[in-house]
Amino acid sequence: MIVRPRPSALHLFFVLRGSIFPHIASKLFSITLLSCAVVGLYEFGWMRWLNHVSAPPFSLLGLALSVFLGFRNSACYERWWEARKQWGELIIQARGLARETQALLPGNDNAPLRRRTIERCIAFAHALAAHLRDQDTAAACKAWVSPDELAVLRTRRNVPDTLLNWINQDLAQCLREQNLSDVLYRGLEQRLDTLAASQAICERIKNTPTPFAYTLLLHRTAWLFCMLLPFGLVGSLEMLTPVLVTIIAYTFFGLDALGDELEEPFGLSDNDLPLSAMVRGIEIDLLEALGDKLPEPLQPQDYILQ
Repeated sequence: MIVRPRPSALHLFFVLRGSIFPHIASKLFSITLLSCAVVGLYEFGWMRWLNHVSAPPFSLLGLALSVFLGFRNSACYERWWEARKQWGELIIQARGLARETQALLPGNDNAPLRRRTIERCIAFAHALAAHLRDQDTAAACKAWVSPDELAVLRTRRNVPDTLLNWINQDLAQCLREQNLSDVLYRGLEQRLDTLAASQAICERIKNTPTPFAYTLLLHRTAWLFCMLLPFGLVGSLEMLTPVLVTIIAYTFFGLDALGDELEEPFGLSDNDLPLSAMVRGIEIDLLEALGDKLPEPLQPQDYILQ
């Protein structure tokens, strides 16, 4: 995610970090080159018949494309924002689980259980972030589990869910030993259920992209519109045609590419969610509950927070 102060009005035109321009530069170059070729042919008199081509059909096509792009980008942003809300809920529940574990399981006898529960919650956050980014989930949480547990996790398909199951089994054992009442156990279990629900929603977002046919239609329509636009404008704008066509192409191609980035909020693109930073935040909060030494929060590198 891009984290930077808002640039000045003049500097805003030259910002590349976080801009969609590097991703669409080749497309813009192609359209600009085509526009220059159309203008050249028109000025040499080889395409004077374009004087009879009117702009209103292109306006209608551009309007329709704008509506479609707006709808798709709204859907993609909704996916991005829903993912951010679920990670916010995950942070809340992790803090609550650590706080209630410390309060409801006091005493030196329960100290190993408290530490194990909190460390497994930290491991859950690391494993979930790796799971959503298609990384090695077991390796992501190896610092927070024992070697025997790590060996078991390497055999599991869903490591985050396994960690929640282990936490639940420990709490159920406390219930059987009457270290927890039914009501207190249910409260802790409800927090685990909420963590599991957040995981399931994030998996749904990751595994259910926007319909491919709709995305394909927008890609093709955007290319078709930008390629035909010089032929519709050269009769009235002549030498200024490449300038206006490039600006319009930047808008449409940029919105299309931005929608592609927002559609997958868990990746490593510039505009994706900073999962690593949020996991580090959970780690700091939970280690503070244990009284351990705290790591430093992750800072943006070249304005990018991962």
